[in-house]
Amino acid sequence: VGASTGGTEALREFLQGMPPGCPGIVIVQHMPEVFTRAFADRLNRDCTIQVKEAVDGDRILNGRALIAPGNHHLLVQRSGSGYIAQVTDGPLVSRHRPSVDVLFRSVAKSVGSHGVGVIMTGMGNDGAQGLLEMRNCGAPTIAQDEASCVVFGMPKEAIARDAVEAVVPLRRIAETALKMAGC
Repeated sequence: VGASTGGTEALREFLQGMPPGCPGIVIVQHMPEVFTRAFADRLNRDCTIQVKEAVDGDRILNGRALIAPGNHHLLVQRSGSGYIAQVTDGPLVSRHRPSVDVLFRSVAKSVGSHGVGVIMTGMGNDGAQGLLEMRNCGAPTIAQDEASCVVFGMPKEAIARDAVEAVVPLRRIAETALKMAGC
């Protein structure tokens, strides 16, 4: 999942729609590093699933959402029969660190058609190319619709690149993602 401007509340609504035992979720929300831990802690209190700031080597588990720490990229790597989070430094990508493109590209490479990509409200184009790479690998992809976005930039750019399979309002993203994941 990738989000920027308006994403904090959109992510809260999305994550509150996730049932215990849902597939593991990894998230990039453009946010300074001093705020991501408190944001994850607040979501953890508000949601039925576990939400935490990602630490390098965290296992991606059912019923858990990992949020990229500010000023660090978050990637997904295969580890045996499962997946782990890789938290890294590195250059800005699409003018951001963490970058949605970095996350989505790693999901395309490591998870392929077994992942589901979601791009939400935000300014700019971060995530559009990575979401296209996910779609090209056979992963279902979702964009938040314009009417429910605070800023329609990131979803609009992904739609323009034909990276999006379904455009849905915020209130339906969780259920759509779960259906696409086979839940």
